[in-house]
This record gives sequence, structure tokens and C-alpha cells, in this order.
Amino acid sequence: MSFKFNMQKVLDYREQLEEEAKVRLAKARQQLIQARERLDALLDDLEEAEKKARSGLMQNAEYWLHEQYVKGLRGDIAQARLQSRMCEQLVEEARRYLAARAIDRKMLDKLKERKKIQFVRSEQKQEQNFNDEIATIRYKAPA
Repeated sequence: MSFKFNMQKVLDYREQLEEEAKVRLAKARQQLIQARERLDALLDDLEEAEKKARSGLMQNAEYWLHEQYVKGLRGDIAQARLQSRMCEQLVEEARRYLAARAIDRKMLDKLKERKKIQFVRSEQKQEQNFNDEIATIRYKAPA
């Protein structure tokens, strides 16, 4: 007789939840990477714009437009920083969710292993009892 875990469907479901949590974490990390790349690009643009402003090669009208552009970049940078922080929070939340799902699955895995060990021991005990009984019958002293 082979071992059959009576809570296998629950274990399968928890494994599925863990996999979904891994996917969720991967997506959150990808969003964080994209948000950081956008922030880095905006910071590079701001640095270039400030270098151009310091060069002193612009006319007054052009300087005003450039100043407006720099203000817009600073606003975009503030939004990008906020987006990056939000993505960091999503990653942390996804990481905690994955850890909780992994703990749930590991608990059932450990239960399954304990039940399997109990089953094997029970099978061995039954086999030993059967062998003992056969030996007793076979080698019974004549009366």
C-alpha cells in the first residue's frame, strides 16, 4: 500500500498561492526597476539642463524657457521619487506576502513528511508483526 496524504489538495493550493506570490514579487521588482530608471534619466536631464544654464550661452527669452523646462523637470523628479517610494513599498509588501505563503506551504510539507514517516513506521510494524506470527506458527514447539 502506498502513502496518500489526505490534505494534498490543500498543499497543492498553498503551493499555487506561493507561486502567484512569486510572480507578484517579480512584477513589483520590475516596476521598481523601471521607476528607478526613469528617476535616473530625469536626474541626468536636470544635470544637463543646469550645465547648459551655467554655460551662459543663452539669450534672455531662451533663458526663461529653459528655466521653465528646469522647473518642469524638478516637478517630474519629485513625482518619479514618489513613484519609486511607492514601488519600494509594493516590493516590500509582496516580499512579506510571499514569506507568509512560503511558511503556510512549509507547514503542510512538514505535516506531510511526519504523516509519511508515521505511515512507513506503521507499515513496518505491521510487516514485523506478520513475520513474527508466521515465525511463531512455523516454529511452534510440538505439544
